[in-house]
Amino acid sequence: MDVPYLFSGLARRPSTIICFWGFFLCMILSGAGTVSASTYLIGLGSYDITGPAADVNMMGYANLEQITSGLHFRLRARTFIAAEPRGKRVVFVNLDACMASQLVTTKVLERLKVRYGDLYTEQNVAISGTHTHAGPGGYLQYVVYIVTSLGFVHQSFDVIVDGIEKSIVQAHENLCPGSIFVNKGDLLDAGVNRSPSAYLNNPAEERSKYKHNVDTEMTLLKFVDDEWGSIGSFNWFATHGTSMSRSNSLISGDNKGAAARFMEDWYQRNAFQKDSENVAAGKPEAVRIPRRVSSIIPSLHENRKELIELASSFQSSPGKPAIKISSVARRVRSALRQADRPQFVSAFCQSNVGDVSPNVLGAFCIDTGLPCDFNHSTCNGKNELCYGRGPGYPDEFESTRIIGERQFRKAVELFNTASELLKGKIEYRHAYVDFSNLDVKIPKAGGDYEMVKTCPASMGFAFAAGTTDGPGDFDFKQGDDQGNAFWRLIRDLLKAPDEKQIKCQHPKPILLDTGEMKEPYDWAPSILPVQILQIGQLVILSVPAEFTTMAGRRLRDAVRTVLASEGNGEFNSNLHVVIAGLANTYSQYVTTFEEYQVQRYEGASTLYGPHTLDAYIQEFRKLAMALVTGQAVEAGPLPPDLLNKQISLLPPVIVDSTPLGVSFGDVKIDVPLNVTFKKGDMVTVTFWSACPRNDLMTEGTYALVEILEGKEAWIPAYDDDDFCLRFKWSRPAKLSPRSYATIEWRIPDSAVSGVYRIRHFGASKRLFGSIHHFTGSSSAFVVA
Repeated sequence: MDVPYLFSGLARRPSTIICFWGFFLCMILSGAGTVSASTYLIGLGSYDITGPAADVNMMGYANLEQITSGLHFRLRARTFIAAEPRGKRVVFVNLDACMASQLVTTKVLERLKVRYGDLYTEQNVAISGTHTHAGPGGYLQYVVYIVTSLGFVHQSFDVIVDGIEKSIVQAHENLCPGSIFVNKGDLLDAGVNRSPSAYLNNPAEERSKYKHNVDTEMTLLKFVDDEWGSIGSFNWFATHGTSMSRSNSLISGDNKGAAARFMEDWYQRNAFQKDSENVAAGKPEAVRIPRRVSSIIPSLHENRKELIELASSFQSSPGKPAIKISSVARRVRSALRQADRPQFVSAFCQSNVGDVSPNVLGAFCIDTGLPCDFNHSTCNGKNELCYGRGPGYPDEFESTRIIGERQFRKAVELFNTASELLKGKIEYRHAYVDFSNLDVKIPKAGGDYEMVKTCPASMGFAFAAGTTDGPGDFDFKQGDDQGNAFWRLIRDLLKAPDEKQIKCQHPKPILLDTGEMKEPYDWAPSILPVQILQIGQLVILSVPAEFTTMAGRRLRDAVRTVLASEGNGEFNSNLHVVIAGLANTYSQYVTTFEEYQVQRYEGASTLYGPHTLDAYIQEFRKLAMALVTGQAVEAGPLPPDLLNKQISLLPPVIVDSTPLGVSFGDVKIDVPLNVTFKKGDMVTVTFWSACPRNDLMTEGTYALVEILEGKEAWIPAYDDDDFCLRFKWSRPAKLSPRSYATIEWRIPDSAVSGVYRIRHFGASKRLFGSIHHFTGSSSAFVVA
């Protein structure tokens, strides 16, 4: 280990001296064989990865019409690092993104190598996506994943790479002695199986081992800094990021992003209240500046008439120039406002989510209201009419809130009761494996074995049918193991699979032979990363795909068996094995062999044939064996770096304009005058604006709600990272250089009474390319 890199994480914290000596004490005690109160060095980080909020196709539903046009709340990369004081370390990054990307992972690792040498590599860094279907696309390198985004989108890619790097740097610089606790419990109402007919094809004996046809267990890590106490939590739980529908156009972290926002705000609010109580009790702790202005009790005016008169003195301000940092400085959760201690970071990570939907009310036909066909998820033979319903149906925002809140409440329960300390070594194993032609040894009845092979990637007809979370178009349907002549003809114009491939993928009827399509470059991955991270009795399996419920159970059981039987007592009954899905790259789905036979969406999207899961189990067994025996594993063939081959067809922003006599940031539609709003009301303001692609406002905000403190000072209250505030962007016509920003604020129950205004930040582009920032604000209004 490179000592200068090791120490660089200890030199930038506010309490550098305490952390520095705590680190050395931890080293001395561990070297002397004494058990330290601090098990590990821990550090957490978080950074904005929100991509372009205009003109870019969203990643997940593959719906050509789902183009970003605003912001529900921001996306983030959240990171933890756990390190032995004088040994190994692991990094885990959770992205509010549909999935990890091989190209993103490659470029992040290249940047880390420049900063830290060989401290952080593909061996010990895992990057996992939450699977929100409401983030900008265009950041993956394989053709099939960027067709709907009109190719590669550099802005989407760059902000994710930058954000991951910065979140890791934060975590590295925050490293200090601390402890990690683990807890787990069941959450029963946040996911249902969306392909139950495929699940039922698994052996009855196997199904009888489990109460539910989805995994209900949430596993949570609680990070406790020796100096500051609790500094964050990460948990793994399986449910799709599809509470927001295929027609939504606002960037959103979906239910897991919402849960993370709720938990981080919950902890910050509690921390502020505790500080206030300490001051009231005469204790010396200083009150920290709160993130949430709802925690501030302003000087409230007794008389509503007086409030209205005060509000009427603040008319909408004309748009005016601003500096780039303006929106960052005014952001409610800005790092400029919380420099005295580490920020609390909470991540809600994805697991074996393949067949798990958050639309827990079930799937119904939109024409009749009746349940969809059980086997094919169709309505009178049409899959386009079958949609799952979330708990807030028909309001997708409410469904997102409810599923997010259910995960948040379970996480708080586990966080507050976590008592099992992670203890033991930190280890990791990683390999690249070519899944397109892998020999796989599978057991047969009677104790014998059979050799089978995986196949080059392909997608079946049922892939195009979509799911009940987002059905496809045309005449495709789930459970199709035959295909049809018309679509075979279309397929063959692109690439006709040969007989060997057809036989290998059977019973999947091949719609797209993506693994053998190489023009203009690779359509699908062949080489995939497999990875195990160990922190004491916790083992994380980083998988580059969406495993179904039963596929994930089989993988966990296989790894657990190896660790328990070959670990020489290192692992016992308290071993925790979690799956981190959509990690390091993306290769669609993994079903069991039996589920594959049914050829619902997940089976049709299992790229490498019916033995894909067996291949994963085989390779993870190797990693697990190497982990417990201390042996190295072959690195395997490197995946390609296709950055220089990417094609980008998204047109740039040419120019922004406003009507004569109108400035950027001017109010187009103001709040009603002399109207008093109450909790639960929607306040709406529209501004003359410019394309959000001119500036992503990273770690800043496009929208701000401010509250009047006294008679002159405007204090940030809510920004575009709040669930209650929506930023909507639109053009009057598709190619128009003019645009509007509509900001909607649903007044939350936690908002304090007072005088408010809504403010907009943006950036316009002149014809010759220069970017100019601006801001404007609405008239003031009263919230009673």
